[in-house]
Amino acid sequence: MGKIITLSTIWKLIISVLICQLVGIVSGLLSVTQNNIWYESIAKPSWNPPGYIFGPVWTVLYLLMGISLWIIWKSNVYEPMKYEALLFFGSQLFLNFLWTILFFRFHSLSIAFIDIVLMFVLIFLTIFRFVEISKTAAWLLVPYISWVCFAAILNYNLWKLNN
Repeated sequence: MGKIITLSTIWKLIISVLICQLVGIVSGLLSVTQNNIWYESIAKPSWNPPGYIFGPVWTVLYLLMGISLWIIWKSNVYEPMKYEALLFFGSQLFLNFLWTILFFRFHSLSIAFIDIVLMFVLIFLTIFRFVEISKTAAWLLVPYISWVCFAAILNYNLWKLNN
């Protein structure tokens, strides 16, 4: 008989956090966001945060997202319910990955804005799916959706200022 391999809770936590952190790292590497001459040269609103803020903020947000993902993954709920919640999470995470590339690599402020609006909707839906399983997991996504809301407003203003 074959052995069924199950991951321990700690491994699920490590994998969940790594998945989220890797999204940020890989999209950043694909977009070359450090010392981005294009971004430095475009017009920005007066309330645009300094560049050094983004890295630490996203690192913390990806950590919170990973912990939230872990809480759902390790939960003992009806599998279709868990699968649906994880599908929403994965979909918004994909749009998160795509946004950095659209914005920084392709300099497409308009398509990046569409992407971030869709991302906001999917995060919102993810929170509602997560709250059915774990209120803690849902609340851990509130700083993320708040930052994405701010980023969407910033993205829109950058698009309009540089249109």
